[in-house]
Amino acid sequence: MPLPSLKKIEWVTTDCYGTLIDWEKGIVEACAVEAEKDGFSFETEPFLARFFEVQAEIMAGSYELYAEVLRRTIIKVAGEIGWEVEPSRAQFLPDSVAYWKPFRESNAAMDRLGKKFDIGIISNIDDKMLGISRRHLRTELDLVVTAQQVRSYKPDAVHFKECARRIGGKKGWLHIGCDYDTDIAPCLKMRVPVIWVNRHGEKLAGRKKPSLEVKSFRNAVKKLGAGG
Repeated sequence: MPLPSLKKIEWVTTDCYGTLIDWEKGIVEACAVEAEKDGFSFETEPFLARFFEVQAEIMAGSYELYAEVLRRTIIKVAGEIGWEVEPSRAQFLPDSVAYWKPFRESNAAMDRLGKKFDIGIISNIDDKMLGISRRHLRTELDLVVTAQQVRSYKPDAVHFKECARRIGGKKGWLHIGCDYDTDIAPCLKMRVPVIWVNRHGEKLAGRKKPSLEVKSFRNAVKKLGAGG
């Protein structure tokens, strides 16, 4: 799916966590602080890799609010590494979302994007928690689609179909995301142009190419002629 000419783009949507907000840092810091109370520590990279694996497995089941997904994920992942987290204690992780900060580039880049296009967020979260995160994001949005609204989690395409319904079709719409499986693949399948913010330099490894691949959200915004 090639990148359309800039004149044809009217709507730009973006994923939130991992694209605008550094949730990896947020998750690790919250868990490290809690683990330290028990004199426990863990290696960041394997912990995060397993965290996202377990989270995806839970999301693939019947829909429940993201706060519950976080609680279930940390209970399971912690247990696997020998750190016991009781269900009553697992609320520390949903509570930490309030402290997950945007990447340094996010607000300025979103401001520039909002001056040129109608903009929105499509996110695997519930409305209340996204509202908490939006306190860190200053740009006004024209559209928000959450997992709670569609009662499902990406990579289920229902988020993107709902977005297309609200904006009146796929014409003139481009999406930006950081996770290939949850954002890039579904957009390519729907033939929606998509920019992959590949922060970790992942290899495509046989997967379909996005419309464009960049290293940061700021680079994506520049490519859309909204740099500065």
